[in-house]
Amino acid sequence: MTSFIIGAHANRSIPTEWRDDADRNCPFCRIIAGEMPSTRLYEDDKVIAILDILPLRRGHTLIIPKAHHSRVSELPLEYASAVGQAVTKVANGLTKVLGNTALNVVCNQEYAQAVPHVHYHIIPAPSLNSSARVEPSEKPKENDIPLSRREMHQREFESREELDEDEGMALAVKIRASL
Repeated sequence: MTSFIIGAHANRSIPTEWRDDADRNCPFCRIIAGEMPSTRLYEDDKVIAILDILPLRRGHTLIIPKAHHSRVSELPLEYASAVGQAVTKVANGLTKVLGNTALNVVCNQEYAQAVPHVHYHIIPAPSLNSSARVEPSEKPKENDIPLSRREMHQREFESREELDEDEGMALAVKIRASL
């Protein structure tokens, strides 16, 4: 009887009112609970991988542990291990689908962390074989005031475009097939 009861509750999501305020308001926790939409690429019992809704480049992916922790330094080892394995697995799929092995893998802790829930970004780098050129930026003037943290975040977000839903779904199908 006990195993039946446990089995009946094993895959149920935690009711919102039972969660801590941080978890309840966390967009990643809400995605994990199925309360917010996402384009999922990979999932196991400890981790999900989704396409970023404001990608820096095509294929920009987030690897997110299912346990809510705001700092990677506080992430339990079993989740850290699962995240590492997912990063490798998804990165392999991304490189196959995009035909580009150049990737940036980033995890921010507090500074530049837009969502206070541990997550890793896998961002395909520009192809070095591309004809696109990167122009040098202007040299700062002596009287230029450094940007505040808020201003830097604002500029980054302003330069990003929302993920096209159809394009995201088509890319997700290819990536999932390559995992």
